[in-house]
Amino acid sequence: MRIRPATPADLPLLQDIERAAGEPFRTLGMTEIADDEPPALELLERFRKAGHAWIAEAESEGDEAEGDGDAGRPVAYLIGEPLDDAFHIEQVSVHPDAAHRGVGRTLIAYAADRARDQGLTGLTLTTFTEVPWNAPYYERIGFRPLTDPELTSGLRKIQAAESAHGLDRWPRVCMYRAMT
Repeated sequence: MRIRPATPADLPLLQDIERAAGEPFRTLGMTEIADDEPPALELLERFRKAGHAWIAEAESEGDEAEGDGDAGRPVAYLIGEPLDDAFHIEQVSVHPDAAHRGVGRTLIAYAADRARDQGLTGLTLTTFTEVPWNAPYYERIGFRPLTDPELTSGLRKIQAAESAHGLDRWPRVCMYRAMT
């Protein structure tokens, strides 16, 4: 799989990936999440211009789910930004057709390498605690939940924004992974 910076032409495709990645939330009764609009093109462009938007492309050969005609097409993306000495993963989304192949893990590792290059100490994210492909997945790849006293001012602001958006209707957690 190839990871590369997002281009302006990729941004509408990232929105499509986000919509598709939201569909599995319906099976958990989280229709509001499934129906939530993807990040606006302007927001995606802000991350892209900052150099903090990366995509994973479909395999070029032997990728049965994607087919050779889709080689090089974005199948997942990650956006984030430095926050309080860490790199905060704002969103990582994998198209369901590319799920369970390590694509998200590879994107996170790529972001960690870029964060390390910038002298940041770790990765942070916020996520749902009871969604199998959210907090339990992140714990399996080395993230740990942060306790309230460990929350930075930046993470508290993110929590407040997520609450204002109604995401706190379901249990959520801030998580951290130190650089290794």
